Amino acid sequence: MPHRTAAPEPAHRSRPVHWLATACALAAAVAAAGLLQPAAAGPATGAEARTAPGGAAAPQAAAPDAAAAAYPLDCKGAPVAVTATAQGDLDGDGRPETVAAVRCDAGSGTPPHALYVLTAGREPGAAPRIVATLLEAAARNSADDLTVRDGVVTARLLGYSSPEVPRSSPDVHRLAKWRWTGGKFRQELTNISTGSV
Repeated sequence: MPHRTAAPEPAHRSRPVHWLATACALAAAVAAAGLLQPAAAGPATGAEARTAPGGAAAPQAAAPDAAAAAYPLDCKGAPVAVTATAQGDLDGDGRPETVAAVRCDAGSGTPPHALYVLTAGREPGAAPRIVATLLEAAARNSADDLTVRDGVVTARLLGYSSPEVPRSSPDVHRLAKWRWTGGKFRQELTNISTGSV
């Protein structure tokens, strides 16, 4: 008796339910892969600036708001005034700091300035923190022309050669520069007035 070959089984037919299940599984896998990616840091985190596709620099974190900080000045009940600010990355970590020139708002006379370096608060929405004092108010100087350029803080300091010099006429003019070196700010002073001593 001749050998009979078994008839081939009909090919498996896909049903709509099968395709729906496959599509759901694929969507779940894509969503899970997205959740496992590291989150891109936004301005509030103070993370380092990143490079966007195409080589363009991603937006940098915002510099701290000097008006939102608390300053350790004893103004005897008078308000504290921020008279000038400058921003820049002073320590090379990719996040900008703010340098604030601050003094008591006495209403008359020439109250001395203090210069503070501010960094972002530790938590989102927290007030900026003072991380360095470049100039103490006790030095009895006024500061103007405050700038930050290439990581260097520069200000013109106006002071007095003796207690007899009127507070309205400072006779000592110096150019001050501060640079972050070796884990701290180092100051350079240059006399820029002939009447200084």
